[in-house]
Amino acid sequence: MPSTEETTAHQDASVVPPTRRDEIAAAGSELIGGPVGRWAWFGSNWLTPVRVVALVAIGMFALGMAQKMPCYDWAWFRGASSQYTHACYSDIPHLFEGRGFAANLVPYFDRLPGDMDYLEYPVLTGVFMEVASWITPGGSMQYRDQMYWMVNAGMLMICAAVIAVCTARIHRRRPWDALLVALAPAFALTATINWDLLAVALTAAGMLMWSRGRALAFGVLIGLATAAKLYPVLLLGPLLVLCWRAGKLRAYGVALLGAAGAWLVVNLPVMALAPEGWKKFYTFSQERQVDFGSFWLIISQRTGRSLDVGSVNTYATLLMILACLGIGALALMAPRRPRFAQLALLVVAAFILTNKVYSPQYVLWLVPLAALARPRWRDFLIWQAAEVMYFLGIWMYLAYTTSGDAHKGLPTEGYQLAIAVHLLGTLYLCAMVVRDILMPERDGVRTDGSDDPSGGVLDGAPDVFVVGQARVRPGRPAEGAQVDWGVWSPPGDGRAPGDA
Repeated sequence: MPSTEETTAHQDASVVPPTRRDEIAAAGSELIGGPVGRWAWFGSNWLTPVRVVALVAIGMFALGMAQKMPCYDWAWFRGASSQYTHACYSDIPHLFEGRGFAANLVPYFDRLPGDMDYLEYPVLTGVFMEVASWITPGGSMQYRDQMYWMVNAGMLMICAAVIAVCTARIHRRRPWDALLVALAPAFALTATINWDLLAVALTAAGMLMWSRGRALAFGVLIGLATAAKLYPVLLLGPLLVLCWRAGKLRAYGVALLGAAGAWLVVNLPVMALAPEGWKKFYTFSQERQVDFGSFWLIISQRTGRSLDVGSVNTYATLLMILACLGIGALALMAPRRPRFAQLALLVVAAFILTNKVYSPQYVLWLVPLAALARPRWRDFLIWQAAEVMYFLGIWMYLAYTTSGDAHKGLPTEGYQLAIAVHLLGTLYLCAMVVRDILMPERDGVRTDGSDDPSGGVLDGAPDVFVVGQARVRPGRPAEGAQVDWGVWSPPGDGRAPGDA
């Protein structure tokens, strides 16, 4: 039996060094000594790729916290405009008072003063916010606001480390792709604006479980993530299509039951004991007007009239349904079964693009999915540049609208341009993923012979349902299997037509 050191060395030797496959990664590596050489040793070391990624993610998170220091010191407490001009706004300290946590009100049970009668966040996020308020020390109100943000930042830093580690471990041979997450500038800038990292961390952990073939654990984690933010439930849609194509509907059923059960365990107590408070998140989402970051806002501002929220909800839902139908057709008609991460990114991006609001922290939803779906530094950085421009644009626009100074901030036309840049950047990333699906030979994850490292039971599984005929083999052959043009047939030499 090989020793632990030998096993670790063998695993490290199978890791794909990004500096040998990506010209941008190779150029950037000059800062730390250049690309990995031919005679590089991949033996065991304390600084494994996963640990390096986690440390980098924590370091970047700390830099994002430092970027918020002008607000922490004074800008949150001295009028609205200064927190926008310093681009350091966060919901966290404002909602500490505004949602009753400073007054020890119980979320969903106690009615809030003012227009917002109950907390408008999903239950698990409300629990996260409440736990942070328990840890917050006493003192003056400004000090408590600061400490509440600091406590939340510490808890969210743990979520960021979990996201980085899970992303690094999903693709076993490509842990360095998680550096895309750790070094993403938009990730660091938006991490402490709101509580989205909780749902992102649970989703990343769920995808790690699915990649290991643990369907029930995946479902439970996705159910918990959906109890923290709505978007993770979208991943169940593309997974259904992939499992249908691969004939793995039993595993999907287990995942679906786990997700429903976990969501109900979290929500049922509040649903039963405080129904009015529980449904506030859903009624608020329906009644919310067209807001920042959406193409609906551009239409409203350019036409000079307020769009009816009911009509926008209907049209946005129809657009999302059409996008999902298109993604489903792509999954069934693609020459090779798409990878789970690719379809997950497309469906979440479709929701972001069609929604009536785009808060700047929503970029966090896509960052780990982008690193898994399209681990190419050039395309990732193009998209990140667009998101950073939007991040700056929204705060400069708010500075313009709140300062009363026509020469300060970004006027409406400039903000519309920032929205367009965000939309185009996201569409560009989606287009690159769609190209990889239609031309799987260009998919960087598959160039080493892998099929779907994040696919779990889908990885290397034969297709049982395909619309049309696949032009290449649908996945990595199982031992003793023979590949036909579109389906697998037993047993043979395990080679596809055209294989050398």
